[in-house]
Parts: sequence; structure tokens; C-alpha cells
Amino acid sequence: MLQIKDLTVEVNGKEILRDLTLNIESGEVHVLFGPNGCGKTTLLMTILGYPGYKVKKGCIIFKEIDITHLPTNERVKLGMGMSFQHPPEIRGVKLGDMVKITLGKEKREVDKEVIALARRLNISTDFLSRDVNLGFSGGEVKKSEILQILAQSPEFIMFDEPDSGVDIENIELIGKIISELLDRNKMPSKRDRAGLVITHSGSIMQHLKADRAHVMIDGQMACSGMPYEITKNIMKNGFEKCVESCKN
Repeated sequence: MLQIKDLTVEVNGKEILRDLTLNIESGEVHVLFGPNGCGKTTLLMTILGYPGYKVKKGCIIFKEIDITHLPTNERVKLGMGMSFQHPPEIRGVKLGDMVKITLGKEKREVDKEVIALARRLNISTDFLSRDVNLGFSGGEVKKSEILQILAQSPEFIMFDEPDSGVDIENIELIGKIISELLDRNKMPSKRDRAGLVITHSGSIMQHLKADRAHVMIDGQMACSGMPYEITKNIMKNGFEKCVESCKN
């Protein structure tokens, strides 16, 4: 579904990603670890085509289409979505209305659909009437983002630290919804969606059966392996020693 070849990216004139290669097949979920500032979010923003992230070399192929220089809206139309770590506050736009827009439907029943989606995340109707992300707690921001992704239902979904700032109770709920979004409850042969998840703590891993894990260091994929082994190694030895272990 996603193929990245020798990707080099600059942000504000500074090279952040260098010769990065990544392949994610349809039905797969990959997890991305790495220290702060190593380029994890830059990778997601580049895949999404966010302005300011300049591809200097390499290409991004999505569903056999070269999207390297396509604008973000065209990538979204092809079936790409993202849950942001720090989405902006949008004054004057209600969360419920944002979800309606994301659903892309014009019918009376859409209100019932919005409420049904919100209930899956234990979101109240009062919460839907609040301005998007305005005064939201960390956990509420995550629920807001996941709710919009539920409504969009893309084929390829990126999650930027969905477990940061979320309490234990809601981690389980959000993890369950993400797992469903990525077809983890289906047989491998029946999975159509794919995903890329950034995590620092690894707590989301308890609820998400990923296929592959990667460690990014200084803008490059330093090592890859089975999620359980990579996570265990990072928690015990840290990123640098995990990379050394992979090489050995």
C-alpha cells in the first residue's frame, strides 16, 4: 500500500530525513519508535504532503500512485488519513459539525451517525457542541482526533503518539478503536487497511497487534524487527543499544 524509496526531506532548510526507505503492505500495521527530534513526525507529515516538508530526493508511492508531489487533499481523496499529536484549536467550529463534514454526507440521519460514532469513544453530545480542541485535555484531544478518523474511515491511517497524555482507562478504549480501525479484529487475509503508528511509551502496543516495528535515529531507519522484541529491547536498554542489538 505504501512504498517509500530513498526519501530525503528538508524542513526550514534543515535536512531531517535522509535516504529513508519503508514498505507497508495492505493489511499491515507498523510501529515507529525513536528519541525526540529524530524525524518521526516529519515522516508522517511528509507522507501526508503537509506544506513546508520539502522532498529533496526519493519518492512516495501510495497504492501504486506516485504521490511525492501531490497536495494533501489529493492524498486524502486516495484514502489517506492522520491523527495528529498536537492538532490546532479551531474556534467557531463545533466538533460535531467537523465530524459531519468528515462524513461527507448530506442527510438528516447524519446526526444519528455522529452520535453513534461518539458513543463508541464515550463522547457525550455536550462534548460534540464544543469548539474543536478548544480547552480540551490531552485525552479529549486524542478522542477528538480518533472520532474524526472514524468518520473518515481511510484505507491508510497514521497515528502520531495516540497514547501520549491519555490515562490508563482511555488508553484501553482508544487502543480498541484503533485496533478495529486497522482491521486487527479480522483474519489477516481479510484485512484491507494499513497503518503507521508513532509511540514513545509503547503502551498502545498492549492493545494493538502490530506486524512490524522500526527504530528511527537521526532521520534514518536504524533497525527493524518483530514488535514485541523491539519494544522489550527499547524498554530494557534504550534506543541506541536496541539498534546495536539489531545489528548484532
